[in-house]
Amino acid sequence: MRSMQGEVVLNIPAEKAWEMYRDNEIISKINPEMLASAEYIQGDGGPGSLRLFKLGPAVRGYVKESTEKIEKVEKVSYSVIRGCLKNMYDPYRVTFSFTPVKGEEEEEEEEKDKCLAEWKAEFEVLAPETPMPEKARDAALGFLKSFEKFELSF
Repeated sequence: MRSMQGEVVLNIPAEKAWEMYRDNEIISKINPEMLASAEYIQGDGGPGSLRLFKLGPAVRGYVKESTEKIEKVEKVSYSVIRGCLKNMYDPYRVTFSFTPVKGEEEEEEEEKDKCLAEWKAEFEVLAPETPMPEKARDAALGFLKSFEKFELSF
């Protein structure tokens, strides 16, 4: 299985980023150009739930995910079961995690308000000419970075 990952530091606490990611109403307002809407079409967000992401005009299309597991460290893994990524990769599994940033003792108070947002994909390409999912990675990281701007108004 191939893999690709990326990360960005967010100037918000991990718990807040996690809350924003899991809440359909909030995540749909963060950056409508990239994500027009999100909804659980089956379940409540726990393992086995199905979530539909309708992508915005900057990305176009949709992704339907099936939640595989949720861990206590603000981490969720899911498999893409429908959408444009499923037409290029099978399987295509993504993990998002939000981890508090640890710093020096004198910086500790400031660091509590930061987290490392990580994106990791594991996949197999369906055709030899299929490119690595760099656009998906870049879009996901760009979307995560927009959490900071939205959080200020939230």
